[in-house]
Amino acid sequence: MINSVNLSGYISNEIKYAVSNSGTQMAQFNLAVQRSFKNQEGKRDVDFINISAFGKTAEIINTYLSKGELVNVGGRLQTRSYENKEGQRVNVTEVIVRDLQMINTGQKNKQQAVQPSNQQPKQQNGWQQQNSSNNDSGINDNPFDNGPINISDDDLPF
Repeated sequence: MINSVNLSGYISNEIKYAVSNSGTQMAQFNLAVQRSFKNQEGKRDVDFINISAFGKTAEIINTYLSKGELVNVGGRLQTRSYENKEGQRVNVTEVIVRDLQMINTGQKNKQQAVQPSNQQPKQQNGWQQQNSSNNDSGINDNPFDNGPINISDDDLPF
C-alpha cells in the first residue's frame, strides 16, 4: 500500500507548537493549496489542509516558519477522531510531515530542505549524492570509450 502526499502552498494560520509531557515536540498548521483547475467563475478554489509535524521537524517549523510562508510538504495522510467539549465525535484528516522544503523564509534565493534526523536523505531526480574523495570519477566516466566490446550471441539474454 502507498500513502504518500506532496503539497505546495502557503501557511494560512499561526503555527501551534507544543511539547508533550514525554518531551515530544509537535507543530500544527493549515496549508492553503490552490487547486490546479478553475471553477465555473474562472477562479481557482483553495483547500486548507491540516498539517502536523513531530520531533526535530516540528522544532524547525516553529523556529523558522510563520503564517504566509510558501512551503513544500511531503508526508502521509492520516485520519483520527476525538471527542470535543460538547461530547461530539470529531473526525480529522491531516498530513503527517515526512519532509519539508521552505521556499521563502525571508531570505532571497535561499531554499532549505528539512528532514527528520532519523531518516536517510531523500534522492533527488533519481540520484543520491555520494561522498567521494576522488572528484575525477563519476558521471562523466564512460566504460565504452575504449572502443567496441567483444560480446557473443550467447551473452545476450534474448
